[in-house]
Amino acid sequence: MPRYALKIEYDGAPFCGWQRQAGLPSVQQAIEEAIAKIAPGGAAITGAGRTDTGVHALGQVAHFDLAREWEPFRLMEALNFHLKPAPVAILAAARVADDFHARFDAVKRRYLFRLVSRRAPVVMDRGKVWQLRHALDVEPMREAARHLIGKHDFTTFRASQCQAQSPVKTLDRLDIEELPCPEGREYLFHIEARSFLHNQVRSLVGTLERVGAGAWEPERVRAALAACDRAACGPVSPPQGLYLAQVTYPEDPFA
Repeated sequence: MPRYALKIEYDGAPFCGWQRQAGLPSVQQAIEEAIAKIAPGGAAITGAGRTDTGVHALGQVAHFDLAREWEPFRLMEALNFHLKPAPVAILAAARVADDFHARFDAVKRRYLFRLVSRRAPVVMDRGKVWQLRHALDVEPMREAARHLIGKHDFTTFRASQCQAQSPVKTLDRLDIEELPCPEGREYLFHIEARSFLHNQVRSLVGTLERVGAGAWEPERVRAALAACDRAACGPVSPPQGLYLAQVTYPEDPFA
């Protein structure tokens, strides 16, 4: 059976996460239902990452097998037609090797977190950013972020229900970009690693926000990491500012 990879964009607001769940809307279910309309018997898809309720994606990747060959462009067009009106788009489709695996073959995942600081309510990006009404100081946040780069035990920043076998992960990048926005500032957190723990990114961002607000000193983040204790974590940021931005493979399946 030929195997295909999809690059997927979606608004996570109306979904209870990526993974199919009985009685609840999911991105996986929406795509599998679209596949079933063009392929008798349908197909189960496997994603590169399981985004949580309300989390968005700019470049999720998934693979699945079909009973017959499809020209990738036609496959993309057909799926996008049947996905309407769900806020899910297939950006690209590609025929891949039979042993390609969207999750296990990935060598890096990049997340983007958008945080807006301004007094007026966010209108154009409602549901797409975490809005705060107080000001943030980006330099202390950057100083604190440097303590988190590298290979560490991230137990402090791991959800209690996380099923990963080990809390040890290597964080390759945690950059904070500050940009002007109408009557305020926007902060973009660029975070990269091969893999992440459950709620790790949102825990990191929520903790760094406390530093930017002046409630924590940067050194407290280093101490929280070393504590390996969930109780030492700052507040967990809400999901609506988080995006799975890119999944990288040894060879780009969509090149």
